[in-house]
Amino acid sequence: MSGFASLRLTLSAAFLGALIHSPLVMAQSAAAPAQSVTLGPSGLPLPRFVSLKSGRVNSRVGPGVNYSVDWMYMKPGLPMEIIQEFDTWRRVRDADGSEGWINQSLLSGRRTAIVAPWQRGKDARVNLLDDPAKDAGVIAILEPGVMGTIKSCDGQWCEMTFDGHTGWLAQSLVWGAYPGEKVKN
Repeated sequence: MSGFASLRLTLSAAFLGALIHSPLVMAQSAAAPAQSVTLGPSGLPLPRFVSLKSGRVNSRVGPGVNYSVDWMYMKPGLPMEIIQEFDTWRRVRDADGSEGWINQSLLSGRRTAIVAPWQRGKDARVNLLDDPAKDAGVIAILEPGVMGTIKSCDGQWCEMTFDGHTGWLAQSLVWGAYPGEKVKN
């Protein structure tokens, strides 16, 4: 059998295997009951959202000061998602999907969020509403990527503050609160 035919057979087998197993996995996950919360070594849930305490925070390639700095965040209050814990280090993910390790002393439990970061650079606007309802009055028009402080989320709507303007956003439009999560800041 030629190398090309062997490769084609291997790829066909891999595709067939993925095709056969995908519906089963999707059916299992759709039918699965709500998962229990996974706790990290700190006893806190993983994953979870936090924010940066400082305006200069190093993100490292590994959990410790001996690892090189991969990135420096310069925005205090920036929301981060903790996805792993090791000793006093937290592996975090930002709204762009970049990951790194940050010492826990530089993170805060204060909840902030970014408005629709997936819409940045597009001609899109998000309405900050005066009530948690689609037909509510508009307080302000927000650009995707703007950061605000979460006051509370009820699982559908988040009450947030942006530069002194407080109002409501659909929870699906914020990066900093999970779908269905209830938050009291």
